[in-house]
Order: sequence, then C-alpha cells, then structure tokens
Amino acid sequence: MNPTTAPSRAGILAGGNWIVDHVKLIDAWPPQDALANIVAESWANGGSPYNILKDLAKLGAPFPLAAAGLVGDDADGERILADCAAHGIETGLLRRCPGTPTSYSDVMTDRQTGRRTFFHQRGANARLGPEHFDFRGRTERIFHLGYLLLLDRLDELAAGRPRCREVLARARAAGMLTSVDCVSENSGRFQSVVRPALPDVDWLFANDFEAERITGVALREGGRLGRERVEKAAEALIRDGVRQWVILHAPEAAYARHVSGAGCWQPSLRVPAAVIQGTAGAGDAFAGGVLFSLHEQRPMPEALRLGVCAAASCLSHPTCSEGVREASRCLQLEAAYGWQELPG
Repeated sequence: MNPTTAPSRAGILAGGNWIVDHVKLIDAWPPQDALANIVAESWANGGSPYNILKDLAKLGAPFPLAAAGLVGDDADGERILADCAAHGIETGLLRRCPGTPTSYSDVMTDRQTGRRTFFHQRGANARLGPEHFDFRGRTERIFHLGYLLLLDRLDELAAGRPRCREVLARARAAGMLTSVDCVSENSGRFQSVVRPALPDVDWLFANDFEAERITGVALREGGRLGRERVEKAAEALIRDGVRQWVILHAPEAAYARHVSGAGCWQPSLRVPAAVIQGTAGAGDAFAGGVLFSLHEQRPMPEALRLGVCAAASCLSHPTCSEGVREASRCLQLEAAYGWQELPG
C-alpha cells in the first residue's frame, strides 16, 4: 500500500474517457454512395472509467464509486449522468462541457457477417485536462485513469512529460493509489506517452498488444503466448517505474508482477464459442474485477481470479457491461467452464 494512503479511505474514483456507443444493426454493408437499412439500434456505455465503474456496480462493490471527466451538454451527456445515478456512481467530478458533444461512437454492425465498423467522435474527452481533476477533499482509496493515448490534452507532452503524469502525481499526493490503462493504438506513442507516466502508476493494466508496444518485448512466437516472454515484459515495466504491480492480460491468461519480484499466473476460462456474443469491454471487466479485490485488500491471486471470471461473464453480451454479473456469480463460471492451460 502507498504509505500516504490511510487505511480508512474507501472507494474508487475513475476518470478519463466517457463514451456512448450508438450501435446500429444494418441489413448489409453498402458500397460507397449506396444505401443501407438500419434494422435495429441501441446504445451502450464505453470508455475505461464508464465501463469499469458500471462493472464494479454490477459486481456488487460494497464501497463508493465516483466518476471524473467531461461530457457534453447534450442528450448523451444526460444519458451518462442518468446511468451513473441508476448504478450508484457519484458524479461530482463528471462535468458538462458546453458547446462540445459527448464523445460517442457510431457502431455499424453488418447483420450478415457480424463485422463492426466504428465512427468515433472524440468530443468532450479531447478537452479533458489536468485542471478538471480536483482531488481536494476526496476520500477514495484508488484513482483509476484511462485510456491513455485516447485523451488528447492529457497525452500532450509538457517539458518532455505527458500531462497525465501531473494528474497521477496529484492523486498520489492526495493519498490515493493510482491505476492506469491505455488504449491499443497501433502507433509508436507508447514510448512518449505511456512509458514516461509509469513512475506515478501504482498498478498498471496492459494487454499483450500494449505490453509489447511499451516494452519492445514480443510476447508471442508463432502466435503462441510465451510464459517467459510475458514475465520479461512485466519485469521491464517494473524497471521503467511502475510502483507496485504490473498486471498483464491476454485471451489465454493473466500475469501479475510485484516490485518485490513475486509474480502469479491465472489462466482464463474455457468459454464456449456459442456463449461468446462479443469481446467489447472484456479488458475493462477484467480490470474491474481486479480493482474490486485489491480495494478489499485481497491477495493478487484472488484478484486475478475474479478478474478473469468477470471478463468471461462480459463475453456473454455484445455490449461492454451488460453481461457482467454479481461477483459470486462470476466466480461460479469456474465450475461451468474450467480453466485453459497456462502458457508454456
């Protein structure tokens, strides 16, 4: 535990990307200039803090949940605020940004193939800066920030450091443990944005793609996840400055490495293909399960177990959070599905 974090603190404050997904099912993908018919439509939550806080509420978190970020002064912003209220998420730091739309994605799903195409409006998220995070008087135990590489102003460099680091340093100074996730952007910005932020990160979440981009360590050979490769990447992230735990996850398994050198593996569940309705939000569900356990000061092996079970439950619905169940029901999936084999 961060020595500045008092044991009496409670709750998770999550900030960063707040997104509404407008999901439209179309009869077929059209050629340029042609017409496609929308046969059904719905909306869903998106973005790291939105997904994780909603997942925590559905898992049954017995501690306070709070939101930080920007939404537009529009219907989608109202929808987010109402959804947070319905799930018991406090929104004192989730502010409206007049004249800017709430960030959204139009998700076009081809009914014939199931393939999806995303049209993204960065909206209010692009205007989120350090000045929007006021930690005075906050009593949460954990501050989670995501997604790095999708937060324009917080990804900006100032004096060679990403501005997100200022936010993380202030959260730590206010007595919180810091947790970070990034987006799987296919670029070289991991070295300039994510890596320099690590010295102010207590817990880093990264999938296999992101871990490779940050460290330069190839985690797969011939398509197979390598045990030693994953451990090497986690060691590199510790050397780069992560303060407590590096938590890496892939479809096959999760691995956590502590600054002491201790590490633990957790295989993923064997979820039947017929159960899987979509993979959107599974990484955030995993992070939500881990953060739930770490907040309750449970050991990392237990945290990873709930994380992979929460991720498995998420797969049962095409949206980011509607498949997530209460924590005890997620853990029951172990008996239903069994574990995959750990990487060799």
